[in-house]
Amino acid sequence: MKAIVVNNGDLAWSEVADPELGPGQVRIRVHATAVNRADLMQRSGGYPPPPGASEVLGLECAGEVLAIGEGVTRVAPGDQVCALLSGGGYAEQVVVPAGQVLPVPAGLDMVQAAAIPEVFATAYLNLYMEADLVRGERVLVHAGASGVGTAAIQLCNTSNNPCFVTAGSADKIERCVALGADAGWDRHEGSFLPAVSQWGEVDVALDPVGAAYLNDNLTCLKLDGRLVLIGLLGGADVQLNLGLLLIKRLRVIGSTLRARSIAAKAAVMDALQTNVWPHLADGTIRPIVEEVIPIAEADRAHQLLAGNQTFGKVVLQIV
Repeated sequence: MKAIVVNNGDLAWSEVADPELGPGQVRIRVHATAVNRADLMQRSGGYPPPPGASEVLGLECAGEVLAIGEGVTRVAPGDQVCALLSGGGYAEQVVVPAGQVLPVPAGLDMVQAAAIPEVFATAYLNLYMEADLVRGERVLVHAGASGVGTAAIQLCNTSNNPCFVTAGSADKIERCVALGADAGWDRHEGSFLPAVSQWGEVDVALDPVGAAYLNDNLTCLKLDGRLVLIGLLGGADVQLNLGLLLIKRLRVIGSTLRARSIAAKAAVMDALQTNVWPHLADGTIRPIVEEVIPIAEADRAHQLLAGNQTFGKVVLQIV
């Protein structure tokens, strides 16, 4: 098969060995995959795959089931599916544990389906399973125009949770509001804290930025608020006022998805099928795709994402 191979930072669509199929696994012919910031980090050597995971880039895909391993009853050959991966998506075939595979939601094509697993799993896991978000609580979503951000906005809408977003331009804020956010703040205009404070106290903050936003995040959280850190784009080191944590009974939760156990990922995917798939099928929630690019041009897709001008996902298609 062919896959995107990283060689000294360069990407090439090259021949590689087919992945082996084992018990409890599913072999998928990949029709489309999507680009995540983790791919850019792995390409540069900063985010190696977990032990045992494919070295090939790609944390999600959509395609057709080619074969199933011993004990698999969740899907059958010929099924159209999408999958959450630990790696391997930038390829013609991928092998993945069956618990991380779901049917393509009704009415969606492969390109749309490929834009779902990683970002919706991340948003759902961290809002509802880590932060225990309940109906009516108010949410601050940073990087609202990202894949995870656009997923989080829509999830908040379906669970009656008002949300405030930050993003990198006024146009992105407008698009986030059109998608369902209550209000937002252009991060280039300075601290988001005054605008969020005017909007109201926050119960849960979802943050991929880290150090640069930590103190403002904690300040805007209300009593018993929760901050979920899912990235460190703004650095890892910061001075922290521990008294604020004590007085407001705040929780700071560090969270990653890729290195979780197969069982933990399967639990997230099962929750998505129960709570999100019906909304995808009826159009209440939709994957947001900025651009579709042939997989052989993966480098162009990476440049597009790195330029911070995208809204939602960039999808790589295998024709």
